[in-house]
Amino acid sequence: MSSLQALAAARAAARPAVTGSVTGAMGLTLSVDGVVAAVGDLVEVGAARPLLAEVVAVHRDRLTCMPLGDISGVHAGAPVRATGRPLQVPVGTALLGRVLDGLGRPIDGGPPIASAVDYVDLSSETPNALTRSRVDEPLTFGVRALDTLVPCGKGQRLGIFAGSGVGKSTLLSQITRGTNADIRVIGLIGERGREVREFIEDDLGPEGMANTVVVVATSDEPPLVRLKAAFVATRIAEAFRDQGRDVLLMMDSITRTAMAQREVGLSAGEPPATRGYPPSVFAMMPKLLEKAGTSTTGSITGLYTVLVEGDDHNEPIADTARSILDGHIVLTRKLATAGHFPAIDVLESISRVAPAVTTPAQMADAREVRRLMGALRDVRELIEIGAYQEGADPVVDRARQLSPAIDAFLQQGTGDLTHPMESWARLHHVVTQ
Repeated sequence: MSSLQALAAARAAARPAVTGSVTGAMGLTLSVDGVVAAVGDLVEVGAARPLLAEVVAVHRDRLTCMPLGDISGVHAGAPVRATGRPLQVPVGTALLGRVLDGLGRPIDGGPPIASAVDYVDLSSETPNALTRSRVDEPLTFGVRALDTLVPCGKGQRLGIFAGSGVGKSTLLSQITRGTNADIRVIGLIGERGREVREFIEDDLGPEGMANTVVVVATSDEPPLVRLKAAFVATRIAEAFRDQGRDVLLMMDSITRTAMAQREVGLSAGEPPATRGYPPSVFAMMPKLLEKAGTSTTGSITGLYTVLVEGDDHNEPIADTARSILDGHIVLTRKLATAGHFPAIDVLESISRVAPAVTTPAQMADAREVRRLMGALRDVRELIEIGAYQEGADPVVDRARQLSPAIDAFLQQGTGDLTHPMESWARLHHVVTQ
């Protein structure tokens, strides 16, 4: 613990204890009288086993608090004590290989971490736009389709847009094992409890967990815990970035984070707006997503999955995320059901920093593949009904000839990781046949 943290802890301990009481509980919120606290501060409800709650709204004579746990047993008149501080989370290299809950507490049965890490406030300053270094260095994923046709740079923020069950989590686990980032931080927000252990043990494995921190908040957790988990994962990544490390932050999913914010906002009395989402959702998303990126020292490369409702890529959360992020990777159900993995629709995916992280020759090869795939897509229906005559379009004829080689290049097994130089060499071989 640093001297400043020790001083803050001593001040909190010396502060006179003021106890209030619960005056009501409705939905997901508690009404508290007799306690003075700021928005974002924690309060303890109850005496025997205190329940932590966060102040989400302040009124003239009362506080509205959102519990960070189950409120069963909370009654009117239950004592409430202000802690005088916001939520704090552990940061540091001792977290590598560990699995934490949505509040930053270890849940993997490992040794305690309290003495080996520093604790910092969850809130942090977003780097100033003019102090951020430019994104001009590639970050590799080990996935051929991404490293060549949707290349990512260190400090870039990419969205993975897909419906349910088309391979988002599997793609994330493959990227975790194949990336050249120093540190990986994974936030599993609103995931099914059954899938968490499978993802950690089967998809990541010991190799993937070695330099990885996993933050988990399953779908049955209170909405505030799910929301906090996204910011906890980001805050841990920020601490590594401040040490000069290149961090890959993967969050699955930003959609469930937005849904948690919707529950919190509606419970606090906000009016529903676009498709039932209150205004705070659209204020929270840039606040969270802008924390990733470069700084004066290291970088945070953000990969955020976006669960599009009903495969509608223009629904509010997907549309807002796409406008904030630096590119998007689109996974389609059509490719997934055809056994094409990863199910990346290359023509619908784009990286806004591609020219800055690739050479002109590499860009030319990528553009040629896109041109051939686009030409073949435009006449696919004519080919299927037999209306296309060979020789009518030389580009289409060449695309049909190279289509098997392009498909073989784009498909990749989950355990198959390809070095980026090999990926570019294979792509060049395909376009020069």
